[in-house]
Amino acid sequence: MADGAKAALVGANGMGKTTLLRILAGDLLPDAGTAVSSGGLGVMSQFIGSIGGDTTVRDLLLSVASSAVREAAATLERAELAMMERDDERTQVAYASALTQWTDVGGYDAEVRWDACCTEALDLHFECAQHRDVATLSGGEQKRLVLEALLRGHDGVLLLDEPDNYLDVPGKRWLEQALRDTAKTVLFVSHDREVLARTATTIVTLEGARTWVHGGGFATYDDARRHRHQRLADVLGQWERERDRLKALVRTLQQQAARSDAMASRYRAMQTRLRKFEEQGPPEAPPPEQRVTVRLRGARTGDKVVICRGLALTGLTDPVDLEIYYGERVAVLGRNGTGKSHFLRLLVGDGTRSRVQHTGEWRLGARVVPGHFSQTHDHPELIGRSLVDILWDDAAQQRGPAMAALRRYELDDAAEAPFELLSGGQQARFQILLLELSGTTLLLLDEPTDNLDVVSAEALEHGLARFDGTVIAVTHDRWFVRSFDRFVLFDDDGAVTETAAPVWE
Repeated sequence: MADGAKAALVGANGMGKTTLLRILAGDLLPDAGTAVSSGGLGVMSQFIGSIGGDTTVRDLLLSVASSAVREAAATLERAELAMMERDDERTQVAYASALTQWTDVGGYDAEVRWDACCTEALDLHFECAQHRDVATLSGGEQKRLVLEALLRGHDGVLLLDEPDNYLDVPGKRWLEQALRDTAKTVLFVSHDREVLARTATTIVTLEGARTWVHGGGFATYDDARRHRHQRLADVLGQWERERDRLKALVRTLQQQAARSDAMASRYRAMQTRLRKFEEQGPPEAPPPEQRVTVRLRGARTGDKVVICRGLALTGLTDPVDLEIYYGERVAVLGRNGTGKSHFLRLLVGDGTRSRVQHTGEWRLGARVVPGHFSQTHDHPELIGRSLVDILWDDAAQQRGPAMAALRRYELDDAAEAPFELLSGGQQARFQILLLELSGTTLLLLDEPTDNLDVVSAEALEHGLARFDGTVIAVTHDRWFVRSFDRFVLFDDDGAVTETAAPVWE
């Protein structure tokens, strides 16, 4: 990659994008070859909050600092604890040495940067935020905090695994501008088509068993990919035709050699030529096209699907009157933390009502069966169970139909894998499959495209267009929202209003 390039790493869910980033980061060893970077390497993993234990904001910021800063911080913490236990000359010397080490590695400079990061991401100074539990931050706040730290840090190369996930649209716009402005070289994974279109100067594609690079932006990527596939098909076709020609010549010379000893040497020479041709092997074949088929069916319900009268989410929204009708596609918009996901959880049904504090009234219409897509893929009932067993039991499927359903979602290779070991995109596709089989007539989708690759997101859009029911979706996907016809905005001040077009803030 050239200095300052902004390269997007794309490919089907489960193709190995995260694995490749982990190899580049040095967390995994490649099966062959080497990976080398220069200028320092900053890494943001896909699930940034999961570094173990009671993680604080300081811990999170240290996790993306240099190894020297992390080691000095650990030494200083041990020295501080020792000083609390016994204040003698030995511990004082150790504490002074730890402070010197912290200074030498740039620890105090890092704290100045962290203060700016916390101010921008959390609207708090580092001194106030450093001991806060990361679990109390939203996913968007965690992402923004780590991104601020990496972009302000000294590393010249950044590896970012889905940096836009959990960011609201203002956050995504900030990310797009920050990536355009930074002089750092950035390799990032994203499935957000707007983010790709606005930031990527190069597209690196994992496809089949190979990687190829498109030196242009996302606007020309589809055409480049089609032309590449056609070129590969043409070259493979030429190779197959030449192989067939050589085989025909061998057969002809074999027949002639049987009648004339003079042709025997030419027959053997042609056999050798064919063998060497086939030993070289065929050229690269076009990768198989991704084919994800979503068959969301639904059914006719009463005209009024959701009825709210003076409904207010406690501590989040003002009272609102709202009616949603059969067949509508309603996008629920607004910044993170305004209550959008709580609203969907309230509508899911009896299992979650008590956990969403609210006042006012709401009800679902006649023959409305809600089905929920969880943004966090939080399904404890699926942990430890293979996909085919989940379908076979929960959906009353025989193994054959279960495998056929998994093939439509390109999950058949993962049929025996437990749900928790799937990639984020595979888990998202499986959630959609479960909704398809559940008989739902009201789809409640919380950020359904966050982890879906581009092809899968488009398949979902086609499936929703054919769905005989009602769709309510929380989304920050500016591309996905184009297929909706009603827009409800959850504002920062608690107001819930309807807008004629998408409004993001």
